[in-house]
Amino acid sequence: MPHVVFNKMIDLPMFSEKFKKIFQKEPMLIKVDNIFTDKHKRLALLPTVVIDSQNQNFLIEINVKEEKTTVRLYPRTDPEKTEGVLVALSMVGKLILDIFPDLHVTKTNIEKMKEVN
Repeated sequence: MPHVVFNKMIDLPMFSEKFKKIFQKEPMLIKVDNIFTDKHKRLALLPTVVIDSQNQNFLIEINVKEEKTTVRLYPRTDPEKTEGVLVALSMVGKLILDIFPDLHVTKTNIEKMKEVN
């Protein structure tokens, strides 16, 4: 399962406030334009649309724990792991790094995030 793990817990309400819509048209369509957080402010879901070799709708999950923050595909929506899906996940990871520049990627299996680290 593709994922990005950061070394610290992020402030999820702050991320939600500063969240900027992601929209890319070329070379593949990627759209992430909303964020929903749970009542405990420990989990967020981001509805995502990717159109590359196929049209997929799925959720990206941000899970916040005391010692880390994990970005991954929400398991119940389990899209095919196309390049567009991986790019969408890395774009959310980069948005987190833009808002919290003191974070570091500790684990990832997405090449585009390895380039950022």
